[in-house]
Amino acid sequence: KKDPTGSKTFGIHNKGEFTMKSKETMIKPTLVEKADVLIAIGAATAANCIPCFENLYEKAITSGITAAEIKRASEIAGKVKSGAHKAISNSIDELIGSKETERGLSCGQTDAGPCCC
Repeated sequence: KKDPTGSKTFGIHNKGEFTMKSKETMIKPTLVEKADVLIAIGAATAANCIPCFENLYEKAITSGITAAEIKRASEIAGKVKSGAHKAISNSIDELIGSKETERGLSCGQTDAGPCCC
C-alpha cells in the first residue's frame, strides 16, 4: 500500500523511514548509517516488532552488515529487555511483600559481574 508521499508502508510502519539510499544510488554506507540500522534493529527486537525487524534486516544486509552483527544487536536488546522485566518483577514482588525477588539491577548487572549492556 502507498501513502500520499509515495513511501512504501506496512500498516503504520513506514518502510522508507530508515532508507539510506536506493540500491541504484547507494555508494558505501557510512559507519553512522550502519550504526543507525543496528540501533533500530535492537529497538525492533526490544519492541517485538517483526515487520520492523524484517524491513531493517533487508536494509542491514544491503548495507554490508553481517548476520553476526545483526544477531549481536538483537541479543543485546534481548538482555536489556530481560533486565527491565526483572526490575519490574522485583518492584512488584517488593510491593506485595513477596520474598521471590531476583538479585541484580534492572540491566542484569549483579554484584559479581558487569552490566549486560
